[in-house]
Amino acid sequence: MIKNIELLEKSLGYEFVDKKLIIEALTHKSYKKPYNNERLEFLGDAVLDLIVGEYLFKKFASSDEGNLSKIRASLVNETGFHKLAIYLNLGDYILLSNAEENNGGREKSSLLSNAFEAVMGAIYLEAGLKEVNEIAISLIEKNHKEISLDSLFSDFKTLLQELTQARFGITPEYIVVASRGPDHKKEFEVAAVIEGKEYARAIGKSKKIAQQESAKIAIEILKEQK
Repeated sequence: MIKNIELLEKSLGYEFVDKKLIIEALTHKSYKKPYNNERLEFLGDAVLDLIVGEYLFKKFASSDEGNLSKIRASLVNETGFHKLAIYLNLGDYILLSNAEENNGGREKSSLLSNAFEAVMGAIYLEAGLKEVNEIAISLIEKNHKEISLDSLFSDFKTLLQELTQARFGITPEYIVVASRGPDHKKEFEVAAVIEGKEYARAIGKSKKIAQQESAKIAIEILKEQK
């Protein structure tokens, strides 16, 4: 049983009727139980994507799809959810194996981010979209004094750097694989490389554009590998 679960519920502003749900949401696969939080994480990820998308759609009525996507990308990612997990002290409650704990599991960005998604998924299952919407948006607003394109948006290269530093402790490299066309109409093909492994390639009309696009693809690949 998780100790002081009431403190977490107080931080969330929500008390679980079915305590099994919150326990499952906080159970890492290393804990060797018949259940873990991966399914709830999957659900929570989808729910948060919808909630934040709707929130931004209403908040920025004059913004186009491109800008809305950029702002959402700055909020709905491992770095963003890790920040909210830290605010809730989720690391204090997660159930881990001794080996994972000794390996610094309670401070791992991916593990904390996943747990946050799982908790949101658990609230959604028990109380529905409205309840988890109020909780998630409240947490986001408390942790971001201003939500706007200027204050929030980090470009994809910055997002990828934050993600790789949190997960691997290194920064990505960008390698120009090829360049094509005449000088006035050149295209560059750039690979995003992490720990010597190529994660993505993209083509752009400048090296910067190609780097941004390859970083964007790499972020999605890393997100799928959580």
